[in-house]
Amino acid sequence: MAAVGDIERFSSPEKLVSYFGLNPRVRQSGDKPAYHGRITKQGRAHARSMLVEASWVISGVPGPLRAFFMRIRDKRGKHVAAVATARKLAVIVWHMLTKDEDYIWSRSALLDWKLRKLELTAGYPSHRGGRAKGIRRRLQQQVVARQRARDDRQRRGSLPSLRRYMETAITERALGRRT
Repeated sequence: MAAVGDIERFSSPEKLVSYFGLNPRVRQSGDKPAYHGRITKQGRAHARSMLVEASWVISGVPGPLRAFFMRIRDKRGKHVAAVATARKLAVIVWHMLTKDEDYIWSRSALLDWKLRKLELTAGYPSHRGGRAKGIRRRLQQQVVARQRARDDRQRRGSLPSLRRYMETAITERALGRRT
């Protein structure tokens, strides 16, 4: 957030990628084919290096970004894969900030553990003693919170449009029209 500032400055994810200097150089003259070279490195060097370091960490964590890293690594090498993953991270950051959503592939148990560790560091009371009741209650609260978050995501996503489509298809089928 500190490196990006106001996300509204960037109208597309490609502009944010260009701001970080993670886009490839393109050289083309006339009607000859374009040559795509190394990244431009124009822009925020510190933010670019943080994204590359984050992509190295992602390469060891299970998930879709690791699969992307491994696929590129097998074709082009690990350093190219790290920069390509950093570029993909910049695109994901743009989408998360513009749509005001969380990362969908986050591991909820790990996130809960990190949040609890922060709570304890901040001075929240520990839940020692009467452990079984406390754990059960917290697990129930987490399940309810996840269900609410899932419902919120579905409400914001394509579910309403799908529901409208299904309702119109059912009514038209009842009236004898083809959909």
